[in-house]
Amino acid sequence: MSDDDISLTEKRVYAGGSDATTAAVASEVGLARVSISADIVGEFSLERRGPTTAVTAVDGRFAVGTSEDVFVDADDNLEGTGFGGAVALGNQDGLVASDGERIAHYDGSWQTLSELESVRSIDGGMAAADSGVHRLDGTHVGLDDVVDVSAAGTPLAATDDGLYYLANGWMRAVEGSFRTVASDGERAHAATQDTLYERDVDGTWHPVDLPVDGTVVDIAYDRGVYAVTVDGACLANAGDGWRHRSLGLTGVAGVALL
Repeated sequence: MSDDDISLTEKRVYAGGSDATTAAVASEVGLARVSISADIVGEFSLERRGPTTAVTAVDGRFAVGTSEDVFVDADDNLEGTGFGGAVALGNQDGLVASDGERIAHYDGSWQTLSELESVRSIDGGMAAADSGVHRLDGTHVGLDDVVDVSAAGTPLAATDDGLYYLANGWMRAVEGSFRTVASDGERAHAATQDTLYERDVDGTWHPVDLPVDGTVVDIAYDRGVYAVTVDGACLANAGDGWRHRSLGLTGVAGVALL
């Protein structure tokens, strides 16, 4: 059976052995949990039905954003936190969330860190918003109309007019309308609607030839590089090229790894 012939089932996730990576994929269908071993995308299950807007991993468990609340994984159950609807989640000394107008930190209760308009994403100690890149306390770091940001290593920002990196000010690395960017401090990827880019060791960016069409909406790192497309393809590259499987999801918003 090929990767694309597996249909979505509501059964427990295959553990895949001790070397397996567990991924959570947020989508308009619900939250899917996926087992990935190296570059083999294994079995998956629908853990929560209903639209999910964001997902992150904090202290060895997943947190999930919806239009009603932010839920955390506790003893295989998703428990509400009382935040309300969320558009972005992150991990900075614990769970961080935004409803698009404020950023707050969770430690048993929510503490507001800043008030910002049109927050779009959170990564580490940075947030992307209509007004630019900000620290979580609201301090403006530069740019405007930022779609996504990556804080690890050299900060990166995805905007409608290019992909930027922070040096002596923000410098444009690649022209184009970028939708997402990610880095683990060493590896880095970014995507427009049509193309995924990878940063070389010398700092240059080049397009990646993927085995599927579709817009890449999020990238994550473990032993390999993992990506998801808006129409539900899950891709993995452990060093020998990209493999993929369709998860049968629509409206994918993000991916997180344990």
